[in-house]
Amino acid sequence: MNAGPRAAAALDARAAAAAAAVDADAVVALAADLVRIPSVWRPEVPGANETAVASFLAGHLRGLGLAVTVAEAAPGRPNVVADWETGRPGRGLILEGHTDVVTEGEPAAWTDPPFAGVVRDGRLYGRGAADMKGGLAAAVGAIDAARRACPDLAGRVRLAAVADEEGLMLGIKALIRAGGAHGFDAAIVCEPEENELCLHQKGALRVLAMFRGRMAHGAMPYAGANPMPSAARFVLALGDEERREQARLGAHRFLGRPYITPTTVRAPAQGTPQFNVMAGEAQVTVDVRTIPGQDHAALVEALRAAAARAAAPDAGVSAAVELVEDRPWTETPADAPVVQALERAVRTALGREPAYGGVPGSTDGTFLHAWAGLPVVTVGPGSRQIPHQADEHVEIAELVAAARLYAAAIVYFLGEA
Repeated sequence: MNAGPRAAAALDARAAAAAAAVDADAVVALAADLVRIPSVWRPEVPGANETAVASFLAGHLRGLGLAVTVAEAAPGRPNVVADWETGRPGRGLILEGHTDVVTEGEPAAWTDPPFAGVVRDGRLYGRGAADMKGGLAAAVGAIDAARRACPDLAGRVRLAAVADEEGLMLGIKALIRAGGAHGFDAAIVCEPEENELCLHQKGALRVLAMFRGRMAHGAMPYAGANPMPSAARFVLALGDEERREQARLGAHRFLGRPYITPTTVRAPAQGTPQFNVMAGEAQVTVDVRTIPGQDHAALVEALRAAAARAAAPDAGVSAAVELVEDRPWTETPADAPVVQALERAVRTALGREPAYGGVPGSTDGTFLHAWAGLPVVTVGPGSRQIPHQADEHVEIAELVAAARLYAAAIVYFLGEA
């Protein structure tokens, strides 16, 4: 047996040891504790943000012996960063997740209170159980296990638990701007993807189109300029543009088709609508979901052109299009070291061949890729269908499997350097 196979076998054994070192009970307990701390951002409610869960998580991570820093991405919205610095030069890996969750909606729609963190019938229930406090707990358990099982690894591992992924992703943007991804080589985004390896994720554009006319009495529309017909023509044009893009690109193997979806139409854009008042402006919001092969700048220009055609300048109606958010699609090569590490980790830690998927939405990984230049793989526990629903949950077996997968992947990624 030559040195290559011997070294590979030794690394397999170390990865298996790290996976086996995961404390399953501790992972489940941490996930439940995180769920029990509400972290819905409600700007109108004092203290309704990520502060409490960030403080709890930071204390837990310090208790594990990690170097922890806490920095606000926005007022009351802290990022938590925990580092395992081995003291030996090598690769750097980020495990990333977010601490905010969406609203629980109507509590009466839940079988159990949404923030009770109930464990029942092999599942953890609660808002954020899947999206994505379960993934965060799995990442914490994995780093702790790899550190205990393989303390002599070279390189460094960073847990980034950021705020505001469900909003404008202020947390990951602040982390990257502050240099929090500098010097790292790859990132694993621990979102709920059924423990499938997702090398692709859709991009997103949020576009606001405004049609401005002149307000008038509904009985005398000739006294003003009605922006609603222009808004309606624009909405119809969006369907034409979507059909052109879908015909041009077809369906991506993992991501499906691109979409251009008008999500809201408001007239007036602000204030209370009335039956007998013709609004002076009409607003259309558009949610664009893109796949590899689409040029975001070209798409925005196409929407601007559609809005201009829909306007009626001769009748006193103008159009303006604003790009509110640009989240590029991502595509990680199959031969990237982080992909190879995760593929080996699936075989070693889970005893099966890797399964692959695609991220139908966008994640913080969008900016880790686009702004920080890191190859990213999204993989984590929980059904991709369950986030944002009542009775959100994560399977306990899947949660523990994710922690073992991450632990083995850490060993493979750092150990191959």
